[in-house]
Amino acid sequence: MTVTPKRSLKIEKLARIYDEEIAPVWGTRFGKMLLRNLSVPERGQVLDVSCGTGWPTVEILRRMSDGSRLIAIDASSAMLDVARRKIAELGPLGKKGVFFRTESAVPKLSFADDVYDLVVCNLGLDEMPSLDTALRDFARVAKTGGEVRCTLPLAGTFQEFHDLYREVLIKHDKHEALDRLDRHVARYPTIDKVERCMRSAGLAGEIEVEEFTLLFKSSREFFFAPVIEYGPLAEWKDIAGSGQEMQDVFWYIKEAIDAYFDGRPFQVKVNAGCLVGKKHDARTTDRDMSEAEIEVAPLDASFGDDDSDEEIDTGLPLPPHQIAAGSVRVEEIGELGDLEVVELDASEDDVAIDEDSIEEQELDAFIEGKKRPSHLDET
Repeated sequence: MTVTPKRSLKIEKLARIYDEEIAPVWGTRFGKMLLRNLSVPERGQVLDVSCGTGWPTVEILRRMSDGSRLIAIDASSAMLDVARRKIAELGPLGKKGVFFRTESAVPKLSFADDVYDLVVCNLGLDEMPSLDTALRDFARVAKTGGEVRCTLPLAGTFQEFHDLYREVLIKHDKHEALDRLDRHVARYPTIDKVERCMRSAGLAGEIEVEEFTLLFKSSREFFFAPVIEYGPLAEWKDIAGSGQEMQDVFWYIKEAIDAYFDGRPFQVKVNAGCLVGKKHDARTTDRDMSEAEIEVAPLDASFGDDDSDEEIDTGLPLPPHQIAAGSVRVEEIGELGDLEVVELDASEDDVAIDEDSIEEQELDAFIEGKKRPSHLDET
């Protein structure tokens, strides 16, 4: 059984703006790492997990030979609608096969063991219960000798903001929020954590790391940037609390950013990782996993580097899978030749608006003309 969430107004809008406003600064940067030196075997079977609006799905199709097949899944039917249109616009139906399915990878992939020559996932690992669980499941559906490629943000991503957030919470004695922040930050795995999880999954390979910087003119532009608004912002709000408590924390954060950077651009670092691993043969897998079990922390609900034996219930949602895959404009892709587009289950879900959800709540600190609450002067 897989989980397919209801469509929401926010997800609908995300699907419309992703290619233009988020992908160029986020998904494509990771996706280019995933595509580096990627090849598809003759008549290869490919699985694209959390394919989003269809990139790098389209570029993988370009590298497929006749007789190959690609299954692309995503939990968001709105994102898949964009991907379907993008593929359909590339040319007449042809020999290459791409199949779309509205499906989540949670709690596990619905596919049989040892099926795919290549399993890819561009920024979709965060919709899984844990990094270890995800890689084990991806390796399960891969053939022996098959390849698993995944991208993900690593420890240190958004560190400049997290440091400011931590200072604000410490200064104002927000101890419970500070604990929530620490658990959130711990979800960004270290390189060592990724390597251990790869060994645990029976994947032999390496992780490539690149660093890039996102620049914002001001604190207001930072929080209103789609890559933030549709990415980690909802979680950052959850960390702060609810109601006026959450509003107060973000007033403090705004003032801290403006004070520290004093008119200069606010920049945050992103540590981008791409793991590439080959699935061992059965005998090697058994041996390596026995060795890995000594070194790898038990399965937990965290993406971080916490090696404790206890499962961590963070009380926070996992990072939103809607930002799971990048996209580029169709005109940047070029001609791919003939494609066969088959919809496995293009569901027509109702669009729902949860006006009470924290992600729908505006931040008073960034509403033009909104006055700073007088009670903040007393703290």
